[in-house]
Amino acid sequence: MANDVVLEIDNITKEFPGIVALTDVSLQIKRGEIHGLCGENGAGKSTLMKILSGVYEYGSYRGNVYMEGEEIKFTGESIKQAIAKGIAIVYQELSLVPKLTVGENIFLGREPHNRGIINWDKLYAETDSLLKKYKLEIPFGAQVGNLGIGQQQLVEIARAISEEAKVLILDEPTSALTEEEVGTLFAILKELKANGVTCIYISHKLEEFFKITDTITVLRDGMVIGTLPTTEATVEKIISMMVGRVMKERFPKGNRKPGETIMEVRNLTAYDPNAPGVKIVDDVSFSLRRGEILGVAGLMGSGRTELVTTLFGEGGVNVSGEISVKNIRADIRSARGAMANKISLVPEDRKALGLIVNDSIIKNISLPNLDAFSSFLRINKNEEYKMCQKYADDLQIKTQSINALVTSLSGGNQQKVVIAKWLMSSPEILILDEPTRGIDVGAKYEIYKLMNELAEKGVALIMVSSDLPEVLSMSDRIMVMHERQCAGILDQNEATQEIVMALATGIRK
Repeated sequence: MANDVVLEIDNITKEFPGIVALTDVSLQIKRGEIHGLCGENGAGKSTLMKILSGVYEYGSYRGNVYMEGEEIKFTGESIKQAIAKGIAIVYQELSLVPKLTVGENIFLGREPHNRGIINWDKLYAETDSLLKKYKLEIPFGAQVGNLGIGQQQLVEIARAISEEAKVLILDEPTSALTEEEVGTLFAILKELKANGVTCIYISHKLEEFFKITDTITVLRDGMVIGTLPTTEATVEKIISMMVGRVMKERFPKGNRKPGETIMEVRNLTAYDPNAPGVKIVDDVSFSLRRGEILGVAGLMGSGRTELVTTLFGEGGVNVSGEISVKNIRADIRSARGAMANKISLVPEDRKALGLIVNDSIIKNISLPNLDAFSSFLRINKNEEYKMCQKYADDLQIKTQSINALVTSLSGGNQQKVVIAKWLMSSPEILILDEPTRGIDVGAKYEIYKLMNELAEKGVALIMVSSDLPEVLSMSDRIMVMHERQCAGILDQNEATQEIVMALATGIRK
């Protein structure tokens, strides 16, 4: 092994029952580089990282892994062994304890102590020093559950850094970060790189690779397709390697022809159920047409999600204003009331709010739609299977059986399950909150095509997204939120990234 190679992966093969997740994967990671790893959902990225971080023990896979020239064989408490060896991982799904403080989370299981008694002064002093070193403006004594998702993500990263890792693996680290927080993260990674720390960076946001990585490796179907310097890569080239074909366009052109107004929202205001007196939606008015995709943009905390969950009857309390559907005032106080008005919502957090993760695909799709195939308190199992299979086929959910657990699916296919269950309710208004977050470019394209097809059939769509190119390319009109208010509504032909950001930040009124 060359001296500048810190991690060498040699012919790794990993199999699960009926599935080969990795096939003869070989890869060299250089010391002090930021190495990008990309591929579609199911390409094998997470499986490979779980091998490196000790989640899968030595012997459960074939092949070898070398760290600084020494073969590593993690068994028993393998995750602790990986950390002790200098490999730390930050998962996309947070593993923090909400009831504990920032400092307690960062040093959980590694608390400084004297004769079994935790030295709290030292713990918080070291936490404060770490946060200041990396310019993380997070109070070290704050309860993690009271922080925003973006700050929680930075706490997770701080915890990994505190372990003095030689190799830091980051899996979709920016999925919940604001633009400012992304800048903070990139500054941290550059400082770590300057100090000789190696980073493996996984993301579906391809543009990020060109801002932060030195090298990019592409996986497809569990195999390495290629590794190249970032300076020699282009977005088009990476996408072609990921999907195995040339994609001429990332955003398919639809043939939408928006019609008459189907929803009218006037002066909608709602309050935080956990903080009486605090508005989460403030005097918002807009209209929605049949066959239209209305994009909703804005910075994190601007009220985007709160707006759409309130429209679905599950957001704020003490709601005032008026929602009309098909010129009739709609009394929407719950999800059931929304569904009665033919409104469906695909939520932002698919695992926490959109799926029953320990149940099957068929049960997840059918749950909100049991009335469609039940009578006299009995479910027609044949009809349930038939209808769920139809939606699984229509959305091309990749699975051996719809009786399989939803956890067996990739992120993109899990998102399709969430969409399938709400499409089965035959909505006339479909709300999609971050519909492509955390899924690969191929799955995104399929969801974009589905959105176009639904709009062409007359379904009205509201799409909340943090991805500005997505909003600009897929929307007929764009509503920009700022401080829980509507800062402006733009037609697609007048919207630019600069104008949207000016509205979102309050610079433009």
